[in-house]
Amino acid sequence: MKVTSERRDGVLWLCVSGRINILNATQFEEAVANEIEDGDRAVIVDLEKLAYISSAGLYAVLKVAKLMWQRDTAFALCELSDVVHVVFERIGFASIMPIHSTRAEALASLED
Repeated sequence: MKVTSERRDGVLWLCVSGRINILNATQFEEAVANEIEDGDRAVIVDLEKLAYISSAGLYAVLKVAKLMWQRDTAFALCELSDVVHVVFERIGFASIMPIHSTRAEALASLED
């Protein structure tokens, strides 16, 4: 798993590639937590290059989302591959956190 980041206009963009599983779920959480700054108005996680996510990975994503909600920071996911999107739909995450098809759509949702 690899997490890269960039920050634009108070939005932290995180791109995750590879796999999130029991072996690296905590590493994912820590990578995200280390990137967040007080001035961030939103965190958007791009999962286009994520090939696999286990239940431990799903739990890690949920923990990150809860951290953002506690900080009153917008949180969204975007660009999920078909395989990963199906997992998020089946587990019910699509009903509790914003999932967008594109980066542009995710960014536009912040303006609503």
